[in-house]
Amino acid sequence: MGYTLEVKPSQIPHEDAGQGLFIHGEADVGTVLAFYPGVIYSPAYYRYIPGYPRVDAQNSYLITRYDGTVINAQPWGAGGESREIWDGSSLPEPKHFMQADGKGSERIWKMLSKPLDGIRLGGNHEVLERRNPLAFAHFANHPAKDMVPNVMVCPYDFPLPEKHMRVYIPNISFGNGEEANMRRFGTFWFKSWKSGKNGLDVPVLKTLVLVATRAISNEEILLNYRLSNSKQRPPWYTSVDEEEDRRRWS
Repeated sequence: MGYTLEVKPSQIPHEDAGQGLFIHGEADVGTVLAFYPGVIYSPAYYRYIPGYPRVDAQNSYLITRYDGTVINAQPWGAGGESREIWDGSSLPEPKHFMQADGKGSERIWKMLSKPLDGIRLGGNHEVLERRNPLAFAHFANHPAKDMVPNVMVCPYDFPLPEKHMRVYIPNISFGNGEEANMRRFGTFWFKSWKSGKNGLDVPVLKTLVLVATRAISNEEILLNYRLSNSKQRPPWYTSVDEEEDRRRWS
């Protein structure tokens, strides 16, 4: 490919920078540099994300696609030297909310805010190859002040028609094959269930990749995290473009 990726101490001048992602070699603008690995959660399964509802309190390896899909790279870590079997978790029977009194919305919020525990699935196993040399996007750091990002995040749907290629896609969907149609009412998501296929000819995994925004050579890979300006940002965060952030989060 002309380059390799390495995880090592970041060059960001902040004590919380930790590990960073580096490219050795060269890559042209538009090159897919890295995959964001881990467990994929559709909005129907948000309550199964560890730590829900404060999922980011102890996990800095979460990222969200434009369609609401969340990817948790924490279980992936730095990969490994073997193939692993992941058996997922199943959903309990869906609950139907009854019409409530004046404090009903508060009771519903408490119900929705309760995390759910996964139950082992029977027969739904996936084997993943953890030696993937590109599955390190979750180690890309946000640029420090006066530094410029050199990659952008892009959604990518991996098609899954060829079974022998499945082990090389560093993601797995949370769930047991059921589909949930999500309906939004205010700040709440509700789901109605249907089983079986989703009507698509080719099943896909909804993932994210990092794409070079300029020619890159032997340097640290930096991604604009674009954190919301409506919440308190961590002390290490410096906005790359405040105007862009206002447009995005307004």
